[in-house]
Amino acid sequence: MIEMKKGLSYKHTFSGCMTGFVVQAINNNLAPLLFVVFQDEFGLSLSLLSSVILVNFLTQLCVDAFAGKIADRFGFRAAVTAAMATSALGLVLLGVLPVVWDNTFAGLMISTVVFAIGGGLIEVVVSPLTELLPLGEKKSTMALLHSFYCWGQAVVVLLSTLFIRIFDASLWYVLPLAWTVVPVANMIWFFFVPVADAIPEEKRTPLASLLKDRRFLLALVVMTCAGACELTVSQWSSLFAEKGLGVSKFLGDLLGPCLFALLMGTGRLVFGLFGSRLNLLRVLKILTVCCIVCYLAMVFVPQPIVSLLACGFTGLTVSMLWPGTISNTSARFPYGGTAMFGLCALFGDLGCAAGPGIAGLVADAVSSNADLVSVAADLGLNAEQLGLRGGILVGTFFPILQLICLFAIGFMDKPSATPLQPTSIQGAKN
Repeated sequence: MIEMKKGLSYKHTFSGCMTGFVVQAINNNLAPLLFVVFQDEFGLSLSLLSSVILVNFLTQLCVDAFAGKIADRFGFRAAVTAAMATSALGLVLLGVLPVVWDNTFAGLMISTVVFAIGGGLIEVVVSPLTELLPLGEKKSTMALLHSFYCWGQAVVVLLSTLFIRIFDASLWYVLPLAWTVVPVANMIWFFFVPVADAIPEEKRTPLASLLKDRRFLLALVVMTCAGACELTVSQWSSLFAEKGLGVSKFLGDLLGPCLFALLMGTGRLVFGLFGSRLNLLRVLKILTVCCIVCYLAMVFVPQPIVSLLACGFTGLTVSMLWPGTISNTSARFPYGGTAMFGLCALFGDLGCAAGPGIAGLVADAVSSNADLVSVAADLGLNAEQLGLRGGILVGTFFPILQLICLFAIGFMDKPSATPLQPTSIQGAKN
């Protein structure tokens, strides 16, 4: 049953879910925007900064493993409000600990772990909650829901960049404190909107059954690659633009992470409006090929403006990879329950951690290799520029693997008259 609060409807619940993804965008993108500040002001290396990204998504990954049980045991309302509360607390700590504590890196890590707990809960809880709301075509609703992560990312990038440009980078700590307003307001909102009960245990598809389906296993690999494809660029684009391409932070953030987010949101919005007319698997294949092209353009095209635009257009190419895979999985297994969402989120976060984490480690290794730096100098690149390009190049492995998996899924679907469409459901869930 869905309990109704007087004067509020399912649309109000959906607005809270969309705001939840805005909070997730704040959690994932605010700290990377400040990487240049942390590097210049506190002397943190690329490896240390990449470990911040790694810890963020590894924490989310750990939370993914049990967040579904929290929702099943205490209900969606308790799980979502807990997600907002921990996100807000983590942002407060991000604005306070690195400033007041001599060990800046430890303060950064602690705050990251706290808001990452909120991020993990948001991932696992908000999507199944949205699926249970009677709001029409599920595939389009899911795309629209995930588009708000992109709009949130664009707003975070734009407003935070403007703040630093208008005021001063030394006041960076004001930003996380100001962004705390969003999760706090949404937490209060979820005290009042109607929410759904989780699917009863006796009706859920057991995880053991899901794990016997080869297409579900491939979908988990695609989720991993989707997370890596998206986050490798979005997490490093600000630093890549300023240090790797030599453009100003203001221009770099606008044409890098901000354009990335806007185009990713546009792709999800367009699919939300017209997705019922499209073959989703074919769309995912085309977007993945374009993603590979954009990655290679960032690495090998010498003109900074072209590399920046390729960075931004990567947002369009990855727009449907995550929500599209979730939609396919949920259509095939409509009674998978929150455990299924948790497993999908877990593998997605594994990619979110692995992609940018590996890119950062490779960037550090390449930039410290004297032989490679010598070759880069002949090409007009400094050590840091070479390292960042090397990290992005290694990240191309993920969209290539993803393309292989998508073709494998299509091959296995050929005997079916309706490949990967909601109408071909055996009895599953989103």
